[in-house]
Amino acid sequence: YAVGYRKKTVRFNLKTAFPEKSDAERKSIEKKFYRHMCDMFLEMIKSISISAEELKERFQFDDLSIVEKLVKEQRSSLIMMGHYASYEWLTALQFYFDHSGYGIYKRIKNPYFDKLIHEIREKWNSKLLANKEATFIIRKQQRAGKMATYAFIADQSPKTRKNYHCTDFLGKNVPFFTGVERLAKSEDMPVIYLAVDKIKRGYYKASFKVITEDPTTLPDYQITDEFAALLEAQIKANPEYYLWTHKRFKHAL
Repeated sequence: YAVGYRKKTVRFNLKTAFPEKSDAERKSIEKKFYRHMCDMFLEMIKSISISAEELKERFQFDDLSIVEKLVKEQRSSLIMMGHYASYEWLTALQFYFDHSGYGIYKRIKNPYFDKLIHEIREKWNSKLLANKEATFIIRKQQRAGKMATYAFIADQSPKTRKNYHCTDFLGKNVPFFTGVERLAKSEDMPVIYLAVDKIKRGYYKASFKVITEDPTTLPDYQITDEFAALLEAQIKANPEYYLWTHKRFKHAL
């Protein structure tokens, strides 16, 4: 199960997040995590050849009414999710709606792999926006009245000392980027949390939860705090599906 990849980081993260668990319990989570990580790698490869019918079967949505309501209202929305379960197959959302769907990603330095990521993630009429350009493009499209859904994996660890907010996350005071919240408030865009659960190997079910439809009315950082709390609840329920190789506590205060 690829045991050894960033093993020190994985063990540090698990001990930091679950100090109350025994070494044996954390070891069990670690083994399950590496098994899941291998599944994710295989799923990325499978994404190259997977059919629409099979993807619909493997990545299902529990209830699309939240998104349907916003589409009827002609409102663009921001989706927040974490490095949890599966995020590669969110492109399945495009099967159910005609408007544009964008995934925000960090451009890969290697041009071959960057091109491959585009081919995989843009296969079903979704598009990618590089994170450094996303805010400008989203605001431009909002001004032009172009409706779209924008998905952010929003649990990256900030490297700079600006544009972040510290909140409680798995027992630590951890910084989170505030870009999604600031964008939601400046453009008055609804914010939705996407919870993806792994049903069994290769099969997932996703559900939506409204964080807010009126971001301008909320106190600063409430959106970010609620996102952190929702993600934490998922991790505590099934910790093996979180990306523990990600240095989430690197800048914990």
